[in-house]
Amino acid sequence: MALFGFSRILEPEPRLSGSGLTLRPAGGGDFVAWATLREASRDFLIPWEPIWPEDDLTRGAFRRRVRRASEEIARDEAYPFLIFDEARGTLLGGVTLGGIRRGVAQTGTLGYWMGAAFAGKGVMTRAVGVVGRWAFHQLRLHRIEAACLPENFASRTLLERNGFQHEGLAREYLRINGVWRDHVLYALLEHEASRLV
Repeated sequence: MALFGFSRILEPEPRLSGSGLTLRPAGGGDFVAWATLREASRDFLIPWEPIWPEDDLTRGAFRRRVRRASEEIARDEAYPFLIFDEARGTLLGGVTLGGIRRGVAQTGTLGYWMGAAFAGKGVMTRAVGVVGRWAFHQLRLHRIEAACLPENFASRTLLERNGFQHEGLAREYLRINGVWRDHVLYALLEHEASRLV
């Protein structure tokens, strides 16, 4: 959509690369790697995520997830990516730029998850940098927002390393693991893109 002179220039299913990573939307062939990594990381991820549906790791649920992601991309609403090690092709986690608001806002919100075996190695810090540069350049966003639990110091650190500024606290912002939880809010503006890792 072009409004107030803003529009996007991108491929229908974007593929990003940089910092030793490849980021792309999930496809049907990713089910086994995705389900295996999510199951192996369940205990690591549960404290930071919404409650998983009972069928979350089934092939049918994954197909629905892939279809929904493709529709969201086509509508310029959200861009869910899987993160792969560029050299080995190993699935490492996922990052989504969602909640795209156009018009006078030109804003999107980041969400991400990392496989337990790959956490704490700077992978997500680099992935956020890749997505952030793409969001400002290709999607022509003006602002990228992110929120995390106050005690999630790993998430706060990776955002701060990428130049995101702490903007405040949102009370009972998201329902995490079945409980409405406060979140700290961060944002990065287009003219601050040089801060991205």
